[in-house]
Amino acid sequence: MARSQSPAAPPAPAADKLGEGNRLLVGDCLELMRAMPDASVDMVFADPPYNLQLRGELHRPDNSKVDAVDDAWDQIGDFAAYDRFTRAWLAEARRVLRPDGTIWVIGSYHNVFRLGAALQDLGYWVLNDVVWRKANPMPNFRGRRFTNAHETMIWAARDQKSRYTFNYASMKALNDDIQMRSDWFIPICTGSERIKDSAGRKAHPTQKPEALLHRVVVASSKVGDVILDPFFGSGTTGAVAKRLGRRFVGIERDEIYAEVARRRIADVRRADDETIAQAGSKRDEPRIPFGWLVERGLLQPGEVLSDPSGRWTARVRADGTLVSAEHKGSIHQVGAAVQGAPACNGWTFWCMVDGGKRVPIDVLRAKLRAELN
Repeated sequence: MARSQSPAAPPAPAADKLGEGNRLLVGDCLELMRAMPDASVDMVFADPPYNLQLRGELHRPDNSKVDAVDDAWDQIGDFAAYDRFTRAWLAEARRVLRPDGTIWVIGSYHNVFRLGAALQDLGYWVLNDVVWRKANPMPNFRGRRFTNAHETMIWAARDQKSRYTFNYASMKALNDDIQMRSDWFIPICTGSERIKDSAGRKAHPTQKPEALLHRVVVASSKVGDVILDPFFGSGTTGAVAKRLGRRFVGIERDEIYAEVARRRIADVRRADDETIAQAGSKRDEPRIPFGWLVERGLLQPGEVLSDPSGRWTARVRADGTLVSAEHKGSIHQVGAAVQGAPACNGWTFWCMVDGGKRVPIDVLRAKLRAELN
């Protein structure tokens, strides 16, 4: 979280505490981001002040006081002041992002709508809003509203043309081989994960769970990428980034929180290369035209292909097209035409006969890709 006063920056921590290539900067996030080079980070994760509009103290039914976020650093001012602050740091974040970079911004109902408007006004391209559903939210003690059981993360590319990273296959694998949805059911920090100070109190009031950052980092970054967190707090982003083989730049105004983060990250060990490797994306695989299969002799001109059921057939032509009884064109065009469908993936629709069985021609494409790799 950002602070309203900027203390003098202490000496930079030793590299061996944070990990090679990682930095924790203490000071004002705007000043320090302005000193960073253009296009120098791959991803931003930001947990900015919520600017909570609290009215008085909050107590439980037993009259004990709730440890709410009421610190001075969270009080930016009125909406106009908060908007100026938000647009200023988001503009700097966009400048330091590489052209294909993305940003994650998390907020509550107090501020997330203002964050979203600022993102779009500044030229970011919103990709998703992800709802973090808290498995164990704090109850609504006054009984005048619904229990606030979620926060919202906005995921946005630097601009509409960005070729951003999305590790779809890894997300699907992480979700038991089911496409990952935009509602994430993850508990808040409790027990041993909650960092405490010497008096046994929360070291930081808005510490995010590492499970949340793990999913963010795995979804939208690559090993070796640089992740910027301009509101570093207790260092969750840095701890997860280091463990997963990413580099980070953390900015924190409060030296007490910065020291908490240093000690925490010093205990983190980077996982080995094999365990942090991620499933490849089909988008990253080399393109293989169907005609290459004919050129290489994997399919012969005149060879007959069929759909998996054997209902439709087509013959291979020397120029890499197909011809059926009534249609000719690419493997995709002919596949769609025989079915009367708007589109077709010819690689999985058309089959050859191999060992007496119909096998999708996609196995031949995989063979050529393996040779190229």
